[in-house]
Amino acid sequence: MGTVYDYIIVGAGSAGCILADRLSASGEHRVLLMEAGGEDKGFWFKLPVGYIKSYFNPQTNWMFYSTPQTHLGGRSLYAPRGKVLGGSGSINAMIYVQGQRQDFDDWQRAGNPGWGFDDVQPYFRKLENHPQGASAGRGEQGRIGITPMKGRTHPICDDYLAACDALGLPRSEDFNGAQFEGSGIYETNIRRGQRSSSSIEYLAPARSRSNLTVMTHTQALRLLYAPGSANSICGVRVRQGDRDFDVQAQREVILSAGAVGSPQLLQCSGIGDGDRLNGLGIAVRQHLPRVGHNLQDHLCASFYYRANRPTLNDEFNSLWGQMRAGLQYLLTRRGPLSMSVNQAGGFFRGSTHQPRANLQLYFNPLSYTIPALPNANLKPEPYSGFLMAFNACRPSSTGQIQITCADACERPLIDPNYLSTAHDQEEVLQAIRLIRRLSGTAPLRNLIKEEVAPGLAIHSDAQMLAYFKDHCGSIYHLCGTCAMGPDAQTSVVDAQLRVHGVQGLRVIDASIFPNITSGNINAPTMMVAEKGADLVLSDKPH
Repeated sequence: MGTVYDYIIVGAGSAGCILADRLSASGEHRVLLMEAGGEDKGFWFKLPVGYIKSYFNPQTNWMFYSTPQTHLGGRSLYAPRGKVLGGSGSINAMIYVQGQRQDFDDWQRAGNPGWGFDDVQPYFRKLENHPQGASAGRGEQGRIGITPMKGRTHPICDDYLAACDALGLPRSEDFNGAQFEGSGIYETNIRRGQRSSSSIEYLAPARSRSNLTVMTHTQALRLLYAPGSANSICGVRVRQGDRDFDVQAQREVILSAGAVGSPQLLQCSGIGDGDRLNGLGIAVRQHLPRVGHNLQDHLCASFYYRANRPTLNDEFNSLWGQMRAGLQYLLTRRGPLSMSVNQAGGFFRGSTHQPRANLQLYFNPLSYTIPALPNANLKPEPYSGFLMAFNACRPSSTGQIQITCADACERPLIDPNYLSTAHDQEEVLQAIRLIRRLSGTAPLRNLIKEEVAPGLAIHSDAQMLAYFKDHCGSIYHLCGTCAMGPDAQTSVVDAQLRVHGVQGLRVIDASIFPNITSGNINAPTMMVAEKGADLVLSDKPH
């Protein structure tokens, strides 16, 4: 018999760290949090722009790739996932967006009572420590520090906002406030110039509790079933180094391993599509055909511009500029090193027929190309430049995560099935037309020296779609692979986040999203963890 806990949480990402804190807070429950990666200690995890050091670092990043994508000319796209305490929330670009009301109302309409926007908004407020205080939609007593970048961004962001105004587009003063749609400046989960992740704000203070155990460099291999039971989970088989052993859960095992890891562990444990599992020689414990399906992501591409005024390229490409930015950060915790490079942007309707915002834009006062080789560095372009990037808010293409064997240490197949619907291809063209209209307004026309890519020679719909297919990439918002719903044939967990037909097992992470949310998904993932913790604690032990 291995060590016995009340709750075992598999995965110390954005959700798992919150769960570990909330479930151990009373002191009544013995909680184990396990993470395949290591500690998130060190300067680069705290520095907001330090994520460039984790982008291709196998010590902190799973560095997944998709399968060759049929609708992208056979390209395999990079899919980084955090392999460290804090998970992807420790290596992301920290944009804090809740999403729009319709996203969560659609969760509820899919048969999930208690998950509509009015139901989840209190949990967003519970997360937030907003410097401007509480309001109808914002919180001030939460753990996650929020930095509104308004008033701190690079001056050319004002040119972008003026361009949006010139097109008559609405202005949003707060994407997480009363008006989601419009142009504006993003908020970030940054506190006093340092990353504010769930690991830093929730887990770190909780680790002093004697009833919380944190195991790093610990890989979950498979779920354990109670003796004599076909569908009751009692623990996890794990691996540390070259040693395999069991950990026992008296109440529940909670999977928070993310949109890739959670369905993978379910499948390796005999929970998934019965025919596929049988074909891999895995004994079927619970036939749930949708495990691993409904994979969704935001797919983006960028337009690159040469500017006739200095941008962050000039600052970061200059030794003097780097020294000045570093000194400013060390002395004041302000300046370009204290923020995300994704500074301005917004949410817009791609056509007059859209009932709500369906496109997200980023305006970066920095232009850089993501290197093709993992050992290369992310570097600014060698000229004064900026970029505008875009993605659809609610793409309709869905894919899947599927294991190839029973070994949880082997990487699963990740097939997002990008751009597989006419709907998604049309939204790409809507976004490109919007960016071209923006670049044609006087405020941006007076800033732009040259459209470097795709270049003005690329202008027809066919050319634009071809450019997108050749240059698009994931924006790293994988979700939906253990979707929440009432029917075991079409979903994986119920509205209480319990795995259908399996006792003592929940999934609480981004994989439970019935549909992807509009915008960056880290805030909704943390919201799911806050609400999920309440669901767990409100359950009476069997």
